[in-house]
Amino acid sequence: MENSRFVYKNGKKLRTGYTTGSCAAAAAKGAARMLFSGEKIDRVEIDTPKGWKLNLDLKEACFEDTTARCSVIKDAGDDPDVTDGIEVFAQAKKIAGTDIVISAGPGIGKVTRPGLLVPVGMPAINPVPRGMIMQEVKKVLPDGAGVEIELSIPQGEEIARKTFNPRLGIVGGISVLGTTGIVEPMSEEALKDTIALELRCRQAAGKNKVILVPGSYGERFCEQWLGIPREETVKMSNYLGFALEKCAELGFKKVILAGHLAKLVKPAGGIFYTHSRVSDTRMEILTAYLAVMGMTTEYLRKIMDCITTEEALPIIDAAGFQDVYRIIAEKCAQRCGTYIYGNLDIGVVLFSMKELLAKSAQADSILGEIKNE
Repeated sequence: MENSRFVYKNGKKLRTGYTTGSCAAAAAKGAARMLFSGEKIDRVEIDTPKGWKLNLDLKEACFEDTTARCSVIKDAGDDPDVTDGIEVFAQAKKIAGTDIVISAGPGIGKVTRPGLLVPVGMPAINPVPRGMIMQEVKKVLPDGAGVEIELSIPQGEEIARKTFNPRLGIVGGISVLGTTGIVEPMSEEALKDTIALELRCRQAAGKNKVILVPGSYGERFCEQWLGIPREETVKMSNYLGFALEKCAELGFKKVILAGHLAKLVKPAGGIFYTHSRVSDTRMEILTAYLAVMGMTTEYLRKIMDCITTEEALPIIDAAGFQDVYRIIAEKCAQRCGTYIYGNLDIGVVLFSMKELLAKSAQADSILGEIKNE
């Protein structure tokens, strides 16, 4: 708890943690210091890019004449991070010359696809953590000495299956990550970074079309109803506006938005951050479209009284206003195109929990191009 600080989000007090990059830097510093001092230590202090200092405990510390080894256990604070509690090991080995060489052992992934911050064929140790390791090891390295730091994460290959790494073409383990050295709970920036990373990978693979979905249900729907493999979709969460901007920035030409009516009715009303806490206007927007179409007040009141869009579907069917789904799909595509200044061709696919509801005019042609890409 000594390293913890707190942030407040949505009225909740949340504890910060530290990244795998910070763990790797601390373990590397500890191993190098023991190797060259000949003394066992149980804690090190490191600097982070955020400007905070961390004092981290060393585990499994041991050393011989030419090697030393220790580990640091990751604490993700109150962030729901699947890598929380993993043990990051560093082994320091004396080498000829004055270089600091960083290598990867078991549990560290290898990059197999372009588009990431690390070249293809290299260990998935991102530039900022690599810089942190170099900086901390230099502090304890005697003049004229050289050292190889080998990182390993025994649980890495198993944990990697629960991360985005397989989708990104990182095989054999997890990535050593962190741009600030600090894990901020429920970080919006972390989610946006993930969206941007997936889009960059598609761009680097030579693709200029993409399917954006709000979440896992959208992935499943695309797979089951549209015949699109999950790895061909990018989850945008609630960040529709950000995802569209990033697509345009990276040079994508065509985008499919495939999502549940409850999510995609919102951009049809001009909303591009769709979290329900700040934009819970599903029923209002749906009711407005139905009113313009001529639905009677009796039915409109029933729609407004619904808690979910799923609850509204049988009412819409009973009133014979199913064409509202096509109209909403078209308006969603139009509003998204306007939002991005016409820099993307956009198709929209709307669905419920049970079935496909509607597609915008361009959707089928864009889907066909994506399938043949």
